[in-house]
Amino acid sequence: MCGLAGFWGESRSALSIAERMASSIESRGPDDSGAWFDDSAALAMIHRRLSVLDLSPAGHQPMHSPCGRFVLVYNGELYNHSELRVELERQGAVFAWRGHSDTETLLAALRHWGIQHTLDRLNGMFAFALWDRAERTLCLARDRMGEKPLYYGRSGDVFLFGSELKALSAHPAWRGEVDRDALTLYLRHNYVPAPWSIYRGIAKLPPAHYVIIRENGRDVAEPVCYWNLSHIAEQGVTSLASGPEVLTDELDALLRDAVGCRMMADVPLGAFLSGGYDSTTVAALMQAQSENPVKTFSIGFHEEAYDEAKHARAVAKHLGTDHTELYITPEQAMAVIPKLPAIYDEPFSDSSQIPTLLVSELARRHVTVSLSGDGGDELFCGYNRHIVGPRTWSRASRLPRSLRKLLGRGVECLAQYDMQHWMQSLPQKRRIPNISNKLEKLGEALSAQDGLDFYRSLVSHQKNPASVVLRSTEPGRLTRLTDLPSLPGLREQMMYLDQTTYLPDDILTKVDRASMAVSLEARVPLLDHRLVEFAWRVPTEYKYRDGQGKWLLRQVLYRYVPRQLMERPKMGFGVPIEHWLRGPLREWTEELLGEQRLREEGYFDPFPIRKMWNEHVSGKRRWHYYLWDVLMFQAWLESTRKTL
Repeated sequence: MCGLAGFWGESRSALSIAERMASSIESRGPDDSGAWFDDSAALAMIHRRLSVLDLSPAGHQPMHSPCGRFVLVYNGELYNHSELRVELERQGAVFAWRGHSDTETLLAALRHWGIQHTLDRLNGMFAFALWDRAERTLCLARDRMGEKPLYYGRSGDVFLFGSELKALSAHPAWRGEVDRDALTLYLRHNYVPAPWSIYRGIAKLPPAHYVIIRENGRDVAEPVCYWNLSHIAEQGVTSLASGPEVLTDELDALLRDAVGCRMMADVPLGAFLSGGYDSTTVAALMQAQSENPVKTFSIGFHEEAYDEAKHARAVAKHLGTDHTELYITPEQAMAVIPKLPAIYDEPFSDSSQIPTLLVSELARRHVTVSLSGDGGDELFCGYNRHIVGPRTWSRASRLPRSLRKLLGRGVECLAQYDMQHWMQSLPQKRRIPNISNKLEKLGEALSAQDGLDFYRSLVSHQKNPASVVLRSTEPGRLTRLTDLPSLPGLREQMMYLDQTTYLPDDILTKVDRASMAVSLEARVPLLDHRLVEFAWRVPTEYKYRDGQGKWLLRQVLYRYVPRQLMERPKMGFGVPIEHWLRGPLREWTEELLGEQRLREEGYFDPFPIRKMWNEHVSGKRRWHYYLWDVLMFQAWLESTRKTL
């Protein structure tokens, strides 16, 4: 796992600029650094290396093709690179291999097959930049599901690209103007969705796309989609007519292979283990294919509502893994907060970023690579909105909208009571974690115009962010859904939208930045593209069944772990932000949300923000998610001013 960067159109002090950009992303690659400059084109290629495969100098980047035409910088892992070498040799592409790195394999494939045919063959997570010295073209590409990031755009007369925005901002031509329209998207989603970034003129390359750049970065083509998830979803839905036993066997085999090939490493390897279905499935299949106990890691919180460590401990004991857990105090968790703006590089306010960073730090003390269970909810119908949402909307939509609005206000009022305390009186299997938060979302969503608007409300924070961000217009991200594939119903549409928005821009961003901040490579086997394609061919009745999501995935897991060990309410990976804001973080919050400060900075209308803060402090309303969005922007803004 590595980091890459580059610039095109600047020749003065190129070496010192390259060193500065490389230094900014050192945590992504602490083991080696390289830079190469094409004098004839004024183009620089920069790389930081975290050595995982082929630890020798043969894996050094930027890497040049033997013919001298191509230069590659690459971030990621190709799990089928050995098979690609065999295929290349079988087709007559004879190479004098210098080592066994997947970088060398990728470069050979790009030289032999070209961009599109190479991307079609890759199984892995990656972002890369390929310079063609003959054609004088730069190609940027990103993996299918968006596990690895890639930013690009012009700043002044220079074209910049890199794994993180901090690499771009290290260039002296950097301007860094906040895009107020992108800021509205951030307040709605708690992340800035691709293709936007928080900076005007700088884009994120969308997952499963590549883009060709010419003319010193002045000619940037439209990104090309090389793997169309919309078509895959539309063509795949309910195409498998096999029974549940056959589908379980097929999923088991696919999962084994996806996990097995991600256990390839020349460095110590382990897995995150929360004790939930997805991480347990990954750990179980790792242990089933390992002769030695697999290293697993979890963190715990002393607050029972947020603690999954005890479940992870029970799973680890059953599987026989070498388990490490660490219980975190509120003080330790809050100590992470000042680090977040620099780690996430643009505003990002999914508060589970805190435990994700903590478990990454824990794992990095023991291993260099850790497998993660992310992706199971999106692929196999695992979120509460997938399960309850369509059923709720089907019933609610029969009522007049005026009546639904009235009903929604009643549900919102109910959410203000201490519902979690009431939940403790119920049997554990019937408890709903974070019930008040879920009721608030449901109450707001009941006034939706249609099913997709209902979904949009469920996943939105600020419902009208342009009214909060001064001089802004919200772009049509989830407001225009005309390009949705033709899917059977709302449940399938929700899963598709989560896979193309929430998964890459929230979940995978969170994991990438947290793990890379501590020089840990995180691999996500459930997002093997073969599994994604298989999941869309599985009838929904085998994902959502008997009132439960992830039914088929559960059947595979029950072959390795007893059912009674797993059956409990789904928990989020969160922290008690609501209480922290009223308590130990109150002074910090007051400083960042001061009315005079907000007015002077000029990004937000202070009135609605101060109103939310006052109501939250008094206990009148629970606005912690909305406030955390603003706080993370404010903290990020303060951090960028200190570094520029």
